[in-house]
Amino acid sequence: MKRIFLFVLTNLAVMVVLGVVASLLGVNRFLTANGLNLSALLGFSLIMGFGGAIISLLMSKPMAKWSTGAQVITTPQNQDEAWIVDTVRRLSEKAGIGMPEVAIYEGEPNAFATGAFRDSALVAVSTGLLQGMTREEVEAVLGHEIAHIANGDMVTLTLIQGVLNTFVVFLSRVVGYFVDSALRKNDEENTGPGMGYYITSIVLDIVLGFVASMIVAWFSRQREFRADAGSAQLLGRKQPMVNALGRLGQMQAGALPSSVAAMGITGDLGKLFASHPPLEERIAALQSAQ
Repeated sequence: MKRIFLFVLTNLAVMVVLGVVASLLGVNRFLTANGLNLSALLGFSLIMGFGGAIISLLMSKPMAKWSTGAQVITTPQNQDEAWIVDTVRRLSEKAGIGMPEVAIYEGEPNAFATGAFRDSALVAVSTGLLQGMTREEVEAVLGHEIAHIANGDMVTLTLIQGVLNTFVVFLSRVVGYFVDSALRKNDEENTGPGMGYYITSIVLDIVLGFVASMIVAWFSRQREFRADAGSAQLLGRKQPMVNALGRLGQMQAGALPSSVAAMGITGDLGKLFASHPPLEERIAALQSAQ
């Protein structure tokens, strides 16, 4: 539950900060000074909505390194590290993307890919995954992460999140304006937004933000099926990915920070907020693929 909570709050936190700054700068008063200025509000919503999502994307790689303690392999120190770097290089060339940074972090079995740009991304695997899987299975997991990068999944989810954020900001302030107007209809000194506007907007930012997170999580689950298929294509056969998913089902998968949870090999198997479909569904989809 903690990771679901953090997953939902990651993007909301950036929006709240931008919202506070906008309030301090008097943007809300400008929007409602002489009635609701819908054109200005739409522009404000676009900046707020995409601003939060894009800032999160641009910060994703350094935040991932910091939050997991991932150590980038600059010069391989042993055969295992050399094999991982060579495998990522080979798969990246086959996928047509630039060589990502490769990192290892201490933790339970998991892996993730992140980064704003497909030619300068980051692929990280945990020590638990390296110790608990065969090389063929690890290669399949790396293929899955490379497929995420090649498919542009981080950017796709950012765009979806930005569009949804725009609707959240726009609708919450429109409703807030009308609630405030109804509460202050007899107030002759109604020269700007009152408490009804601010409280309603904040509450709806949170409520609609949770709904938006459910929609983003649904899109994320669909991208997982595509990344599994991408791994099978990169390796030339699907059995290694099937085996890797089956192995994950027998292991205690490690939790990832909210900033990279959607790009991991496995995630929380909650319902509406789950970034990944159940492993059984992913295996069945791979096995039924032509």
